[in-house]
Amino acid sequence: MDNMEDVANISPCKKNPKGKFVGTGQKNIIINVYKDKIKQQLENPEMPKLSFRELIVSISKTTGIGQRTIQTTLGEYKKEGTVSSPNKKKVRPTVLQKVDEFDKNAIRQKIHNFWRNREVPTISKMLIAINEDDSLPNLKRTSFQLILKDLQFEYVKRNRNSALLEREDLISWRRNYVLKIRHYRAQNRPIYYLDETWVNAGETHSRTWVDTTVASTRDAHLRGLTTGQKAPSGKGKRLIVLHIGSSDGFVPGGLLCFESKTNSADYHDEMNGDTFYEWFVKTLPLLKPNAIIVMDNASYHSVKKQKIPVRSWKKQAIIDWLESKGVIVTHPIVKNDLMKKVYKIKKHHDTYVIDEYAKDNGTLVLRLPPYHCELNPIELAWSSVKSYVRTHNNTFKLKDVMELLKKGVEHVSPDMWKNFIEHVKKVEDKFWDLEHITDELMDELPEDDERHVLTIGTGDTSSSDCDSD
Repeated sequence: MDNMEDVANISPCKKNPKGKFVGTGQKNIIINVYKDKIKQQLENPEMPKLSFRELIVSISKTTGIGQRTIQTTLGEYKKEGTVSSPNKKKVRPTVLQKVDEFDKNAIRQKIHNFWRNREVPTISKMLIAINEDDSLPNLKRTSFQLILKDLQFEYVKRNRNSALLEREDLISWRRNYVLKIRHYRAQNRPIYYLDETWVNAGETHSRTWVDTTVASTRDAHLRGLTTGQKAPSGKGKRLIVLHIGSSDGFVPGGLLCFESKTNSADYHDEMNGDTFYEWFVKTLPLLKPNAIIVMDNASYHSVKKQKIPVRSWKKQAIIDWLESKGVIVTHPIVKNDLMKKVYKIKKHHDTYVIDEYAKDNGTLVLRLPPYHCELNPIELAWSSVKSYVRTHNNTFKLKDVMELLKKGVEHVSPDMWKNFIEHVKKVEDKFWDLEHITDELMDELPEDDERHVLTIGTGDTSSSDCDSD
């Protein structure tokens, strides 16, 4: 009787927590239990024979380990004769990887719109506004601070008041860009815009801004309410696309299109400096003389012509580099003083392969500020191309999608390009006026302002200057 009560009081087998890695020791236990059950069946012919599936269920109940893990472990043992230790390094995407460029751009525009509506944006206000927007991801405060830091925003405090402002170097970059492109237009120089995108074989829909005033798809395109997805909408094959265009339309012969060979979520991973350089050299003769080429700062656009010393270099390597540039180095000297000499001449030698090649061929490269895709009219052209593909894609085969892509490119006429560029000019004007609004509103706040770099985790801030390399 006591034995029966003891059996009744035994707690159920403890299960292995879902997602927890099963080590070699546990795998060996699975193998031993499997062998023991097979042995019992062989020694007791009267015992009901269990199928392999039933054995897996039985072992799972005995060990508390999931059936899929047991099946995988037994399969590995039968094939290899042993079991291996699992890879305990679980790759988890960071917050910045989860929030794509589309959302980052939307967050920045939302902050700018607070200023334009003459309301000072704070972290708390913006976090509420973003989390109330169904089109944007729901963020915690620390995650939001990481994104703000990546977008080069700073936290400006004035007594009890505070505001989110972009870093001074980013503002300078944007204003210099607008000044330069206005200057080149005034000179009537031909301006070309290039960019990369992707097209999925299963292309069927896109993400668009929510705006009840949009009258049509064309209206949305012209007003910049959609700039195309920045990450694939689903698994499957996809095309990586590179092109260049101007007010005359897409440049004939400038299309580069190839199949993606990886499963990376970021289409930028598919391109490299060599591929882009080869395309650029082939495409440059197709452009008008004395042209300006607008592009972003993707890594493959920004391959350095020569490496510039950094503090991690060995001292002799820094000395050799300086002396190769005609700098006199007196000995003995410490690395800190060597790096000061590097910084003095850095700007004369810190050049990009693409920029220098363009300059040698009578063309200038003009680089967009980070996360300002709305200043590139080709984004609107991509949206039109993808819209064409989605409308006509009914086979979802990559070769058919490639043909649709080419037809979509032909569908974007020079008149459409002119409208896209006119829209971007209005966006440039809005950016130009933004700093006047922020200056005016900040002047209305109490004095003694302090700029702080956003820090993560504590909610505190720490002072920092805004010098850029």
